[in-house]
Amino acid sequence: MRSLFHSFAAALVSGQLMLSPASAQDIEVDVELALMVDVSRSMSPAELEIQRRGYAEALTSDVVVSAIQSGLLGRVAISYVEWAGDGSQRVIVDWRLLETREDAENFAETLTAQFNSTLRRTSISSALLFGADWIKGNGYAGLRRVIDVSGDGPNNHGQPVVQARDEVLAQDIIINGLPLMTRDGMGARWHLDDLDVYYRNCVVGGPGAFVIPVLTWPDFAMAVRRKLVLELVGVPPLPPQPAQARIYRAQQTGRTTNGGYDCLIGEKIWQRNWGDNSLP
Repeated sequence: MRSLFHSFAAALVSGQLMLSPASAQDIEVDVELALMVDVSRSMSPAELEIQRRGYAEALTSDVVVSAIQSGLLGRVAISYVEWAGDGSQRVIVDWRLLETREDAENFAETLTAQFNSTLRRTSISSALLFGADWIKGNGYAGLRRVIDVSGDGPNNHGQPVVQARDEVLAQDIIINGLPLMTRDGMGARWHLDDLDVYYRNCVVGGPGAFVIPVLTWPDFAMAVRRKLVLELVGVPPLPPQPAQARIYRAQQTGRTTNGGYDCLIGEKIWQRNWGDNSLP
């Protein structure tokens, strides 16, 4: 299995160099990974800190460092961006090359150096489009390009999420999801019971795309570790600890269909709570 992955990766590198000579100027990596993390006002300050520290803990864990070094090239490029409403994104850690444990620890140190306040609204669509643009021209050439989007609610601002998702998938960028399904934050009015199903049908897509829901905050760091291992080298997921942690694979048909799901549910919840009659 490992040799098959390496053969595929080597063939992909060769194809990229043939198609785009300019890519020879970029640093080749196993994956370009844009971590897009929700900081909308439905998140409490404590939850924002849990997210940052959870990613820092995961990135410096033995299993993730091993995953970074186990790819064909043994190096990855990662950036961490926080997002909320349409046009509301802030880069917390710019693109970094991770090859060693020290690289991962430096990334984690920057990530937890300070903590910012929340932003307004929830625009998954804007986060996806920003992530795709953020990957372009970042100085790296990955065997895979991945946007990892986490959030505690459905899209309710900006263009419809399906439209943005399909634009990103058309650029051969994979989208994975980490829906935060906890109930102890400030967003009870916006809570969606089947947020994991929403992510699967309306947000994620591309070869091997998946959704890992987080049901309680103590599960967060483990979920991030499992997610990062899948994204960095595409190996089978870690054993589920705790037991309620789940992985949902997206349909493997390129552009993901909506499966009959109402992907405007977030906009309709906003309309219901605020009396805004406008929908995209």
